[in-house]
Amino acid sequence: MPDISVIIPIFNEEESLPELCTWIDRVMAQNNFSYETILVDDGSTDKTWKVIEQLSAKNNNIRGFRLKKNYGKSAALNTGFDYSKGNVVITMDGDLQDSPDEIPGLVKMIRDDGYDLISGWKKTRHDPLSKTIPSKLFNLTTGIMSGVKLHDFNCGLKAYRSDVIKNIEVSGEMHRYIPVLAKWAGFTRIGEKVVQHSRRKYGVTKFGIERFVNGFLDFLSVAFITRYMKKPMHFFGTLGIVSFGTGSVIGLYLTIMKFFYNTPLTNRPMLFLVVLLILLGIQLLFIGLLAELISRASPERNKYLVEKITGNDGQN
Repeated sequence: MPDISVIIPIFNEEESLPELCTWIDRVMAQNNFSYETILVDDGSTDKTWKVIEQLSAKNNNIRGFRLKKNYGKSAALNTGFDYSKGNVVITMDGDLQDSPDEIPGLVKMIRDDGYDLISGWKKTRHDPLSKTIPSKLFNLTTGIMSGVKLHDFNCGLKAYRSDVIKNIEVSGEMHRYIPVLAKWAGFTRIGEKVVQHSRRKYGVTKFGIERFVNGFLDFLSVAFITRYMKKPMHFFGTLGIVSFGTGSVIGLYLTIMKFFYNTPLTNRPMLFLVVLLILLGIQLLFIGLLAELISRASPERNKYLVEKITGNDGQN
């Protein structure tokens, strides 16, 4: 079993792969690490897969996986997580902007310093303002909303204990929220390390502003699923009670105005608001009940992570 798994999601990076894999191999040899490099081709349209086949034929430490089509970085990472065997897992981008020389430092922080996850921080970036400014806003917003204090959520260079990546699922654009997913799964020892960032040497960036829009929507999804998957009634029920209660209070006010002050209610917008709020509250309560029934029927309903066991665990 390798000590370290290096997972690299790739899309159209045929030129950078040979140099990157040679670099990784040199770093591992210098530090006497046993390792595997997992190259996940996310449906590339160039010669990336052919290059991966050539590299794996020359180096037994390299394993390649080709996805049927371009599913996205999260899908590629999740595939690598599923097939990884190392006790420490490193993720990095395949464009040579992440330095393999950072691997020993990241591994040390996981092994010796007791961290569950270390996220790279590209403190000095070699990217255009069109990329760095949205990134800063994204990191600030995500930190406030999630409670995870990191400078650079979107850095591809990260290190994990293997049980972290085996107990989270990454999809959509959620790869940038892996520290958040890890924290909500119970892995709270999260740190960061300043890492070197280089200019892109080959190819073109895959960055697009739509990634941040999709990423924000994914954040709302993961926030709801993680916090309320096992207790959906707490979410829908709270909204339902607030809506029904607000409608009832306004309705009581209108009733008092009608019977004690003879105020006409015909065509009053507030009356329609009362009806709307009460009906919405009832609907939300019923949605909460249905969601609770579905949740209780799920096989994952009572699946929880057990960190340690001591004494007689009942096994022979």
